[in-house]
Amino acid sequence: MLIIPAIDLKDGQCVRLKQGLMEQATVFSDSPADMARHWLEQGARRLHLVDLNGAFAGKPKNEAAIKAILREVGDDIPVQLGGGIRDLDTIERCLDGGLSYVIIGTAAVKNPGFLHDACGAFPGQIIVGLDAKDGKVATDGWSKLTGHDVVDLAKKYEDYGVEAIVYTDIGRDGMLSGVNIEATVRLAQALTIPVIASGGLASVEDVKSLCAVESEGIVGAIAGRAVYDGTLDFRAAQAAADQGGRA
Repeated sequence: MLIIPAIDLKDGQCVRLKQGLMEQATVFSDSPADMARHWLEQGARRLHLVDLNGAFAGKPKNEAAIKAILREVGDDIPVQLGGGIRDLDTIERCLDGGLSYVIIGTAAVKNPGFLHDACGAFPGQIIVGLDAKDGKVATDGWSKLTGHDVVDLAKKYEDYGVEAIVYTDIGRDGMLSGVNIEATVRLAQALTIPVIASGGLASVEDVKSLCAVESEGIVGAIAGRAVYDGTLDFRAAQAAADQGGRA
């Protein structure tokens, strides 16, 4: 199982939010490219980028920082990006620029036809980000809670041909309160495509708990605030994941 460091971009800086609130941003670096190099040196095998301004604006806003990150890591590891990806031209530009995957969130819910077209045009490179609270999907940078059931939507997207689902429990994101294992497993069991857990990863014990259910189809976990605050050592977390939680 992969532990995937997140680099959240706001106004060209690397930040972390609490529960998706832009006003609750903590700046961790003025140089996202340096942060990408740091995670590469720590042994990361994939990076997760989020354009926070883009998520709220509906189009990418941190392109200079994203390009700098991609220049820094080169072809060493795959990089995935979410936030403000709402049309095919943007996807094409992102992938041509060196990204391995794009993550579609709000647009997948609001415009499923677009997602269907994206999967057809860019097979194997489209991931859907499903952000949920109490089993219901949220959109627009988590500001709007819909009535959609997360499992029902994910199964529909699986039929479209998406590569994977990033599942975030928004009640736990940035709170260091542990991953919602039960909800993540419930989603993974309903699907044949991989699930990447997100939101709340706080300790090596969380990593071990995820490894215990890895066989259900959970291929990775996104690490955010904990690896920046230092409450979770990235190398130790990936080592535990590599040993199936036995470290």
